[in-house]
Amino acid sequence: MALSAQQLTVGDIHTEQVVENLTRTQIVQYAGASGDYNPIHTDEVYTTQVAGYPSVFAHGMLTMGMTGKMLTNYVGDGRLTTFGVRFTKQVWPGDNLTAKATVEAIREENGQHFVDLTLVTVNQHGEEVLSGYAAARIDP
Repeated sequence: MALSAQQLTVGDIHTEQVVENLTRTQIVQYAGASGDYNPIHTDEVYTTQVAGYPSVFAHGMLTMGMTGKMLTNYVGDGRLTTFGVRFTKQVWPGDNLTAKATVEAIREENGQHFVDLTLVTVNQHGEEVLSGYAAARIDP
């Protein structure tokens, strides 16, 4: 069911857990799907002994994709008009991520209705791993 302007109020918050216990397999699967085989995401020996990180970590775009899933679950498929993010912290195997969208504005332009959202995705420690914004078409 599509989201409508009548259902929304500025300040409304939609929260969704987008991954529980992120696995190395999920990270490698994303590498295959995206074609991004950077060894810092897939090769534990390289990542720890050469690059100096404590472990492999998720692609930023994987975190963005999971946050995007929350958005389409909230506003509906095919309704996003704008979606941008900033990666603020690495996401590690074992992390649980929760994404939150906050309604910043409900507006009308040329007879169409839109909602503007701010986004934050946090890990299980409450640490922000992604921040961003989105806009979506909504029903009146």
